[in-house]
Amino acid sequence: MPERARIDAATFRPGNPDKVLFPADGITKAGLVDYYRQVAPVMLPHLAGRPLTMHRFPDGIKAGGFYQKNASDHFPSWVRRVRVAKETSDTTYVVCDDIETLLYLVDQATVVFHVMLSRVERPEHPDRLIFDLDPPADGEPREVQWAARTVRALLHELSLEAFVQTSGSKGMHVVVPLDGSADFDTARDFARDAAEVLAGRHPERLTTEVRRAKRLGRLYLDVGRNTHGATAVCPYSVRALPGAPVATPLDWSEAGRADIGPQRYTTANLPRRLARKRDPWADMDAAAQPLDQSRERLSALSAP
Repeated sequence: MPERARIDAATFRPGNPDKVLFPADGITKAGLVDYYRQVAPVMLPHLAGRPLTMHRFPDGIKAGGFYQKNASDHFPSWVRRVRVAKETSDTTYVVCDDIETLLYLVDQATVVFHVMLSRVERPEHPDRLIFDLDPPADGEPREVQWAARTVRALLHELSLEAFVQTSGSKGMHVVVPLDGSADFDTARDFARDAAEVLAGRHPERLTTEVRRAKRLGRLYLDVGRNTHGATAVCPYSVRALPGAPVATPLDWSEAGRADIGPQRYTTANLPRRLARKRDPWADMDAAAQPLDQSRERLSALSAP
């Protein structure tokens, strides 16, 4: 098979452009490419340098899709790849550093982009720590917003800066930028202990119980993504749900607004938001922090 030339992002049209990927909304592959072309300037800094897991839907979101970690053999050579070692095997991931790769992957029916919490240079050392706020099925957006602010308040007690985004699905993500000095085991233990402190303070509203049947209508503080090889949805990624909602970074002042729910922003209205508002996570890396002193503070809070 001949090598595919690097695409021209400004004029690129995907193969089978009229293929409908979101049947309820009439969003075609060409429409999805147009969305990602518009958001590329703000999305790429969150994608670049991170091993990528693709959620692909060749026959549209109603037909079901599949997750793909390994780069396909037919991907052109200009799509960057990186091999990440695991205990039992290695995985050759795609790394999306530029708009050409982003649009090429959308042409491969990648709807959702999930990235690791570490970068390719130091895969064992996360530079993000994440609290995934998972509400019960009948949970109200206000409860998720309250939980996000409650997580932030604890992190401030621990002298840690935090950022928030809608997940584009059911809840919100609260994210702490790290300086990469801690390994995944340290970060995971910290996140777990912080979640336990929060659940202990608010036992009627928050839980760390993995089993749904035992959550009893409480919001689940999910910290399971803080492990080597796990991923989180990338900011500005579309979710494979009706309405094409988008994972959207927020200012903290927005996180309590009545009109801001987990699926508030979509491919239809997100570009308008970006036309009038800077990415709230643009300066996240400048706020990167170590966990050492915060770990000591947290241990004091956790002590019986």
